[in-house]
Amino acid sequence: MLTALGFGMVITFMYLIMSKRLSPLVALITVPIAFALAGGFGSGINEMMLDGIKKIAPTGVMLMFAILYFGVMIDAGLFDPLVRTILRIVRGDPLKIVMGTAILALLISLDGDGSTTYMITVSAMLPLYRRLGMNALNMTCVTILAGGVMNLTPWGGPTARAATALHVDPAEVFIPLVPAMGLAIAGVLVLAWWLGLQERRRLGVVKLPAGGQWLDSSVSDDGDALPTVEDAEDIKRPRLLWVNLGLTLALMTALVIGVLPMPVLFMIGFAVALVINYPDLAEQRRRVVNHAGNVLSVVSLIFAAGIFTGILSNTGMVEAMSRSFLAVIPDSWGPYLAVITAVASMPFTFFMSNDAFYFGVLPILSEAAGQYGITPVEMARASLAGQPVHLLSPLVPSTYLLVGLAKVDFADHQRFTLKWATLISLLLMAGGLLFGLFPLAA
Repeated sequence: MLTALGFGMVITFMYLIMSKRLSPLVALITVPIAFALAGGFGSGINEMMLDGIKKIAPTGVMLMFAILYFGVMIDAGLFDPLVRTILRIVRGDPLKIVMGTAILALLISLDGDGSTTYMITVSAMLPLYRRLGMNALNMTCVTILAGGVMNLTPWGGPTARAATALHVDPAEVFIPLVPAMGLAIAGVLVLAWWLGLQERRRLGVVKLPAGGQWLDSSVSDDGDALPTVEDAEDIKRPRLLWVNLGLTLALMTALVIGVLPMPVLFMIGFAVALVINYPDLAEQRRRVVNHAGNVLSVVSLIFAAGIFTGILSNTGMVEAMSRSFLAVIPDSWGPYLAVITAVASMPFTFFMSNDAFYFGVLPILSEAAGQYGITPVEMARASLAGQPVHLLSPLVPSTYLLVGLAKVDFADHQRFTLKWATLISLLLMAGGLLFGLFPLAA
């Protein structure tokens, strides 16, 4: 019954949001409650929901202050030199623009934080996509795929979870994985070239005014200039460029080292950045209000996802789903459990959180694989293949930030990107087999 409830809940949820019958926010709250009540869990549903919200609260706080911090940095003009450099290189060529998007996202993703990557990449590239009439789904596609590959660094999250769950050294998991990551990165760049080529054929190469002055005003989706509420130059702080860069590098270093919890670091960073760049209290309020829309749209979805994951985990649905999966695997498939894990990581990490998969499902799979001589470190590497697909899951908070900033529909983004994400995941798996990171058959 729990297995049927679990899969029924996930399938119903995905159908409702992909068919646009419910918004993700409403579906994340109502669907799990309905299935929990139908399964007879009404008496304990309040504790389940609160537990899920508590677990996801640090992520919500981190994203809230990360959005505010990088919003202040964008307002102050920290990334303007990067934008100008990109403009000089790509100009009005759609192919170069999509390639530039992928390269920018790959570089920024080294910090392991998806929200940072999305904010910087979209703020730099979206005006260019709008000015040329390009499809913003190309931008969200290559950006999220770049993040899906680079997120495999030990400080990115999935690698650390897999290593912790199976009690192996994260370095043993990650370092041999680098060549396979290189193959996947090449796949992302080839995909960016292909998507850019399609846009170039559709739009041609556009000649833009020199210097990128057209970026100074907002541009609507139909190409018309929109009136600005305030002069953008009034909030720029070019004299503080090196101060802001130093502060951001210090924050990124502290995040990697783990000086303090990530939510606390972003709270401190935001407070310092706001005081340095905008000491006037009225201007501080305006900066916060200016980014309140992005904060609210993302953080509300995060806490709603807490209800979904809390009910999915605490009712036992996740465990039942994983054991049912193992039950249908024939004994003759045992030697192939590493490859099966790599393939299964795509749908499993799409339908459940990374925590649920790596701490709930992976140990069960690894225990079974051990009977055939497949080591835990090999299973850990295999389990990471599905991460490009995982980021498309409606349970990943930062994905809502990406589509919100790019002003594209979540379901449209999923439909456009899923096939390419699956291809990049298969490339990661092929790289793992090619470089002997895990066996095809034990």
